[in-house]
Amino acid sequence: MKLSAFADVCLRTVMVLGAPGVGQLTSREISELVGVPYNHVAKAVVELRTLGLLEVTRGRHGGAQITERGLAYSVGALLRSLDWREDVVDCTAHDAVGNCPLSAGCRLRSALKSAREAFYASLDPLSVTDICENSPAIKLLPFPTVRHNA
Repeated sequence: MKLSAFADVCLRTVMVLGAPGVGQLTSREISELVGVPYNHVAKAVVELRTLGLLEVTRGRHGGAQITERGLAYSVGALLRSLDWREDVVDCTAHDAVGNCPLSAGCRLRSALKSAREAFYASLDPLSVTDICENSPAIKLLPFPTVRHNA
């Protein structure tokens, strides 16, 4: 199962913001920490805010901070909400001349859909806190000076 690039950026964002002791970070700071272009992180922050996982403050001393809901959120549920594809494979538009000639009686499509759901279900027990708490990789990140809301 391959995650979309957008889901990857969203996961990196919540992992950084969910790390113990991290307060509020700007999208630019997050971008530098996770090695992803700023505009991609900015879009991820907007989506994660819409889902209620981040609290965002605008302005000079603004930034994003993970919410309690965000820390408790299931990784499987997060990935489901970020995956807008209906099917794992696109049977109607591909590099061939027209629609897939096998689509009428194809069993692979539903099997792949079940496999995707099994993948997400295996991640359901994990919360964002679980993937951040004791991660040696996160501890190695060169976090900027942490700003806490005043």
